[in-house]
Amino acid sequence: NRVFTLGKNGNEENLKSSPEQLKQKEVDFVPINRGGDITYHGPGQLTGYPIFDLDHFFTDIGLYLRLLEAAVIDVLSLYGIKGERIEGLTGVWIDSESQHSARKICAIGVHSSRWVTMHGFAFNICADLEPFDWIVPCGISDKGVTSLHLETEGVDFKKVKAQTKEALKARFDLQLKELPKLDDWWEQSKSFL
Repeated sequence: NRVFTLGKNGNEENLKSSPEQLKQKEVDFVPINRGGDITYHGPGQLTGYPIFDLDHFFTDIGLYLRLLEAAVIDVLSLYGIKGERIEGLTGVWIDSESQHSARKICAIGVHSSRWVTMHGFAFNICADLEPFDWIVPCGISDKGVTSLHLETEGVDFKKVKAQTKEALKARFDLQLKELPKLDDWWEQSKSFL
């Protein structure tokens, strides 16, 4: 499904399409409680919503955002791409020094309650960028949006997903445990019923 989400402090005027146009384009619009403005979520985009109790790491949302950015920057470096930050703006950018060619490759918008994180990042891997023309992405009108497949050749979504998982593990010093698939879990839990 394709959806625009608008952060709690976002400006609804950054949605350039009417409800009728959205319906015709088969795109949903959902106001949510994360930080940031409006962004797009759709096929070809890796959307990660880490749920961390920051009490076990650090109680600093700014540091949390910088580590999410750093993980994506680490992945981009595997492709010979220099991912960057722009002071005062959250997310990961390419060609950040250039006013006219700076483009966002990963949007980040989070929320936390009692230091437990919600929402997260949207990393454009092989995303169709046309829906970004229907909004002012992240409320930033003077910069563009890009996708990894436009910046390098030979992008494999599953590979980038695995690389992003590894980068997050490294940046947050995590050890992950794979959970059983839902079908397997359901079969196992039947014995307890």
